[in-house]
Amino acid sequence: MSLLEIKMPVLKQQERLAVGIDLGTTHSLIACDIKGEVQILTDEAAEELLPSVVHYQQDGQTLVGTAAKALFAQDPHNTIVSVKRLMGKNREDIQASGISLPLKWVNSQALQVETVAGAFSPVEISADILKSLIARAKKVDEKITDAVITVPAYFDEAQRQATKDAARLAGINVLRLLNEPTAAAIAYGLDQGAQGYCLVYDMGGGTFDVSLLKLSQGVFEVLATGGDTQLGGDDVDSAIAKWLLAQAQLSIDAYPLALVAARKAKEQLTTVSAVTVSLATWQGELSRTLLNEWIAPLIDRTLMLCQQVLKDASLKISDIDQVVLVGGSTRMPHLRERVTDFFAQTPLTNIDPDRVVAIGAAIQASQLAGNRRDNSVLLLDVVPLSLGIEMMGGVVEKIVLRNTSIPAQATQLFTTYQDNQTGLSLHVVQGERELANDCRSLAKFELTGIPAMPAGKARIEVIFRVDADGLLQVEAKEQSTGQRSQITVKPSYGLTEDMVNAIVETAIDSMDEDKQARKVQEKINEAQAVLLNLEKALQQDASLLSAKHYESLCHDIKRLQDSIQARQRDRIQQTLKEMEPLLQLFAELRLNAALRQVVAGKRVNELDTLLS
Repeated sequence: MSLLEIKMPVLKQQERLAVGIDLGTTHSLIACDIKGEVQILTDEAAEELLPSVVHYQQDGQTLVGTAAKALFAQDPHNTIVSVKRLMGKNREDIQASGISLPLKWVNSQALQVETVAGAFSPVEISADILKSLIARAKKVDEKITDAVITVPAYFDEAQRQATKDAARLAGINVLRLLNEPTAAAIAYGLDQGAQGYCLVYDMGGGTFDVSLLKLSQGVFEVLATGGDTQLGGDDVDSAIAKWLLAQAQLSIDAYPLALVAARKAKEQLTTVSAVTVSLATWQGELSRTLLNEWIAPLIDRTLMLCQQVLKDASLKISDIDQVVLVGGSTRMPHLRERVTDFFAQTPLTNIDPDRVVAIGAAIQASQLAGNRRDNSVLLLDVVPLSLGIEMMGGVVEKIVLRNTSIPAQATQLFTTYQDNQTGLSLHVVQGERELANDCRSLAKFELTGIPAMPAGKARIEVIFRVDADGLLQVEAKEQSTGQRSQITVKPSYGLTEDMVNAIVETAIDSMDEDKQARKVQEKINEAQAVLLNLEKALQQDASLLSAKHYESLCHDIKRLQDSIQARQRDRIQQTLKEMEPLLQLFAELRLNAALRQVVAGKRVNELDTLLS
């Protein structure tokens, strides 16, 4: 009798399509992993890059992309460019950051742009860009709604949430927000099978990001990140445009026209050494040499950020195995030369720098949709700044440290400071300093319903959860009752220009001073706790002390209060030490009195029962 070989049917792995979206400042793209091959999806004209420009018309029609971009010079107030720079920000942030856009703002608390078609928020404008992109995907499969959307690594919680809100308005289900440099690493890691340390240098239209990754056996671990949310190719365009206005002796009203000419000239100078530029009646020549002079300070700034990231990861330039260039601005020859010289190696440019982020996002989307490949990648990202809680006296207790891989969760136990305390105020802060006043306030919330009990008896568990999108949820729970309160951190404003880098640099510069300030405050906290307990003890048992001891203790209390007022750590410590004998005596007197009260009127056999 022959044996039959029974084979299980091979199931089709890819049943659900998802897309990767690079929502850029200057251009946006959408890509999809179709049958194992990532494809950039195009519009009717077979164009891959969608200009991130939206034009609103009086008849209610909305133009997105190339058609909108063509109207920018003649109708700048109704044509919105670089909206990504406005995401998650308020009016004060825009003014502080020096963002220069020819827009009319609605006079309201919310950030809205005034157009002939009405007022629109940055979220709504971004949603129109996303709608145009997802329309391309609907031609492949009308059921597609899932997407991975990329954001700059240094987008804060407000900017990330604004991106999610825009996607929701566009009818997109966000599988994950993915940092742009990490998306590029996914694309290159899968293609090259790289091992070792990789630095991703991402300079797009409006933002600069640098990420240092460790690549090992399919694991991409982000060791450190840095960047500047207000630095990119737009700054180069602006510098050229202002030069053109000066040369042509035109007013700022001609800025939109100058900006169009500037962008065209910059792109041409990528391949030629000089270009003829026309603006109104003026015509002149712009050389690559002059352009290099303008961009040199910007490149210097990016290389400083690269150096800081290396320092954060305790690595040297010689430790870097690969440098990946991402973003259209990295096409500038002088930038490539400077990066090559700085890292002493030729950076990778195998994949089109405009497409690489979208490709990585599409690969990640395919994995999250369940279409896993044999060489699936485990993705780890990091918290850019430490997260913590303000403690008594303004001291910060860091719960999640800077550069911790995310998603992450950390738990810490806290207690009450006063007797019968039934509520607890929690102040969540972000930063590297030791005192809350020097950190960035993220949120405040309260936990109520704590059972009344002596100070130090309650146990409050505080849990920090950072999800894969970098959003923070903080939960506080009283252990005996299960009473809990929580908050998802969505700051009402974003980080100002260079704030993240300034936070890190200031923390390093102030390290010794901060440590000393923390030690002083902790000693003050200790002394105040002694005074609080002593005040309660004197209210109950002051009569146990002799007049001499009582007078001496009151004198010591005054000395300790003066030491606290002067914030002199050594003086506080010395006063506490000198008070110890009298405090010990008072404690013994109170203990003896309590024992006498317990044994009063008791018989010997009753005492035996009490003591057994």
